[in-house]
Amino acid sequence: MEMTINPLKMRRVPLIFLFIVMILAGSKHARAQATGTPAGHERGFTFNETFEGSTNSDGTFTSLTSSATYNFSDHFSAGFGIPIYFEHTPSSTGATSTTGIGDVFLSLRGVWKNPLLNYGTSLTGSAPTGNSSKGFSTGHAGVNWDNRVEHDFGLVTPFVDAGLANSVVDTRFFQRPFTSFGTLLHSEAGADLDLSHSFTLTLSAYDVLPFGTQTVFSRFVTAGSVGKGGQHGRVFEVSHTTTGTADLLRDNGYTAGLDFTPKPYLDLEVGYTRSVHFALNTVSFGVGFNVSSFFSRNSKTSTR
Repeated sequence: MEMTINPLKMRRVPLIFLFIVMILAGSKHARAQATGTPAGHERGFTFNETFEGSTNSDGTFTSLTSSATYNFSDHFSAGFGIPIYFEHTPSSTGATSTTGIGDVFLSLRGVWKNPLLNYGTSLTGSAPTGNSSKGFSTGHAGVNWDNRVEHDFGLVTPFVDAGLANSVVDTRFFQRPFTSFGTLLHSEAGADLDLSHSFTLTLSAYDVLPFGTQTVFSRFVTAGSVGKGGQHGRVFEVSHTTTGTADLLRDNGYTAGLDFTPKPYLDLEVGYTRSVHFALNTVSFGVGFNVSSFFSRNSKTSTR
């Protein structure tokens, strides 16, 4: 049964404005005086294993992602990986479970740190190696250009993240019960609060602004099957594939997440996301393990 939470009314994040800000910030501060390596990593290879998942009224969707990253310099890195998906769907006739690989991905990243603003950008491409009939892939190559600016104010770090993609993007605290194919803008704005003792609290609001024709692929209704529900525009509860206007995918909401890093090689996360448009409440978790830290006694790498 879905949680009965009466969320506060939210104004939609002005995605286009944020996207312009990101581009201007990146061009202005490309000469940043960064001394650290990308995302806090040492130069050379890092290897990570990440297990994360989300659960809501539609079911539970988890993934195990193996990835490797090579840090070329203080600013640039490249990585690749592949996820394995596990989904568990309750039904009146008994729960069903499905497992399969997802799309192999390659990511190029750059980070510049500056006293005024820290700026990071990434370009991620994926190949359709997953099973589209199970919702593990759209059956098309994917691309996502993401940008982030942030600034530290003591224990508080406000941030703005915006990007352009051809598929809806899962986040740290929200693995959606569907994927999609179609052009869209996505953004998130909020702040990280350092609670000390290796705890960090993240509060943010997100927005998904698609345009043009969109196709939604359910991760819980397989091809040829018919599901139940569909309230609040949740077409992914009824059929495996739905094609229509941008309204199919338009969404906004807010997230609260808690990150705990007891060791340099271990990240533990738990979060809650409220999708306002779909009236969907999701609880998520994540465990990140830096395998490469065991090959270097002086490693200062992080799993995120």
